[in-house]
Amino acid sequence: MSDNRIVSVDALRGFAVLSIMGLDFVFRTLPKVWDNVVTRELALQMEHSTWEGFTLFDLIFPLFLFVVGLVIPLALQRRIERGDTQQAIYIHIIKRTGGLFLVGWIIYGLLRFDWPEMRWSSVLGRIGICYFFASILVLHTNWRTQAMITAAILLLYWLAMILIPVPGYGAGVLTPEGALSTYLDQNLIPGKLGLGIYDRQGVMSTFTSLATTLLGVLTGYWLKSSRSDKHKVLGLLAAGIISLLAGWLWGRFFLISRNIWTSSFVLYANGWSLLLMALFYWLIDVRGFKRWSFFLVVIGLNALTIWFGQRFIPFPEISDYFLSGAARFTGKYEPLLLVCGSLTIKWLFLWFLYRHRIFFKF
Repeated sequence: MSDNRIVSVDALRGFAVLSIMGLDFVFRTLPKVWDNVVTRELALQMEHSTWEGFTLFDLIFPLFLFVVGLVIPLALQRRIERGDTQQAIYIHIIKRTGGLFLVGWIIYGLLRFDWPEMRWSSVLGRIGICYFFASILVLHTNWRTQAMITAAILLLYWLAMILIPVPGYGAGVLTPEGALSTYLDQNLIPGKLGLGIYDRQGVMSTFTSLATTLLGVLTGYWLKSSRSDKHKVLGLLAAGIISLLAGWLWGRFFLISRNIWTSSFVLYANGWSLLLMALFYWLIDVRGFKRWSFFLVVIGLNALTIWFGQRFIPFPEISDYFLSGAARFTGKYEPLLLVCGSLTIKWLFLWFLYRHRIFFKF
């Protein structure tokens, strides 16, 4: 890592990925060990909202996209400063985008060649689309234009969802069956939809996901500005509170839904992302408390590696192989020990890559 790298960004990315590499299973296992109102609530927070609402687990993907956007102006500036041509930058952007699409399709069954059962709208594909268009906008527009595009996306999404009629349902029907987003997914996405009648990585929500990424881009400009650390932290806090309140208020009449990535959801999730960024930046980069963040930084520097790798490497089976004997002596704590063991093995795998300076970016 370069000395001028903002460590809190890597830690925040690691925090986002930690929740889907095993921390979610730890929280879901807690009620089996200590069944009380707190552990049950923690377990519920590790589940996606069914249609409307917001949980901690709903924050993970928008937080990751927020960080993707945040890094773009910082990374492109470094490439320009080291003398990369625009052609070289374009090739880099296209290669990364293509790699994300390819790996996402492989995860969802590309190599089985079963096109009717193939799911084309992948999580990594969405990251690729958002990364591509956000990078192009950063290269060719200024922050004001990007802010206006973000606002336009959120407003047009809202107007489309409430004004455009859906055959058989009419306009403004915000249910899984009657929403405009569902109708477009069913008519425009080939193969299999992720949730049967619609897809969380659907057509319309791709636009609002780009808005989430662009809000991260705007935050990246703020962090790389010449303002003092105090002003940066205060700005992040103020923007986070405003975004959180705006999303909550908008959600009173336009549902907050991660499933279709509504405009209110974008602002609400962005508020939490900004507040987390303020906390991490203040603790790690301003106050200098970096030692505690090492655990998260190791994850953050190979975030996509573990997201992809845990689908093919049998980490739970490895944990069971080494710990099942000892776990039997722990009584009711056995399932908790095994899921914590799996999480630990995943982290040690990433630590091995970190120690050998191996960082996969696809």
